[in-house]
Amino acid sequence: MPRIRVLIVDDAVVIRRMITEALSSDPDIEVVGSAANGKIALQKIPQVNPDLITMDVEMPEMDGLQTVRELRKTYPKLPVIMFSTLTMRGAGSTLDALAAGATDYVTKPANVGNVMEGIERLKSELIPKIKLHCRVILPPTASVATLPSSTGAHGIKLAPPPASTAVPQVFAIGCSTGGPNALAALFSDITSALPVPTVIVQHMPPLFTKMLAERLGKNSPNKFYEGEEGQLVEPGSVYIAPGGRHMEVRREGLLVRIRLHNEPPENSCRPAVDVLFRSVANVYGSSILALIMTGMGQDGLRGCQHIRERGGRALAQDEATSVVWGMPGYVAQAGLAEKVLPLPQLGGEVMRRFHLGSSRLT
Repeated sequence: MPRIRVLIVDDAVVIRRMITEALSSDPDIEVVGSAANGKIALQKIPQVNPDLITMDVEMPEMDGLQTVRELRKTYPKLPVIMFSTLTMRGAGSTLDALAAGATDYVTKPANVGNVMEGIERLKSELIPKIKLHCRVILPPTASVATLPSSTGAHGIKLAPPPASTAVPQVFAIGCSTGGPNALAALFSDITSALPVPTVIVQHMPPLFTKMLAERLGKNSPNKFYEGEEGQLVEPGSVYIAPGGRHMEVRREGLLVRIRLHNEPPENSCRPAVDVLFRSVANVYGSSILALIMTGMGQDGLRGCQHIRERGGRALAQDEATSVVWGMPGYVAQAGLAEKVLPLPQLGGEVMRRFHLGSSRLT
């Protein structure tokens, strides 16, 4: 039976051993080699012919970012999962690597009691991503992270939203795997400050979401923030849920504020799109435009159902431009998305939705 061939790139011997032990426990995966830095890894690729590479961010001689940039010149489609530390430097380098063409990332085990706990964490977090990005290699019976079926059997019957020319009062976005680059592309095409607030859940750990907000805001007419408890929700501002915390919106009289909490994960996620979208539906009713973009799993499906039941509208990114057509795929196949569009068209569609009846955008 075919197995996924993985090359491990990390300068720490202990980490290489941990990854090797974690991956070797799965019969669908074969570790075919390791390298202590990017320079050695580039030399080994044609020798061991990997299906996927795990890549440390910080390494001597040639680090992960440099390696990804060089690797993409010759291997444009080879999946690369970055292996990052939970630090601001690690977060910044990981986002750089994703922008340079890395496929995904996981964070190194931190605050674990022993090596075995670290290995178990790698099994639960790294193996599903490897199988997801190499799913074409595996036989149909292999255990692969949940993706929507081709039959579209999750249909939810809802009345169409009422015809209206009113501008929605809020823009809500959910995304995961592939989301940072997708968000960057989306907001580069949104060339005016939106006349409403935008709230986002992007599945990322702490520190990463703050760094993402700073980067997205650099060249945008919209103001980006990592959401804070009690923060006022205002037009032209974008609030990204902080890693590790659920984010909701709550109405206080005529004002709407951010609420953060540590209630249990939903869909194995905290922050979760469903949590945010439920609160958006409760606060804004039918005056909502939601967008589900690339990501693994089903988070956002029930949230979009709540929004549609209140008369709001939803869009979804298409399969061809999604790194993983999990989250948008489930929403599309459930019949919850008014339109399913490629990423290059989403910004224009959002602009059109918020131009309606608005004199604030030109």
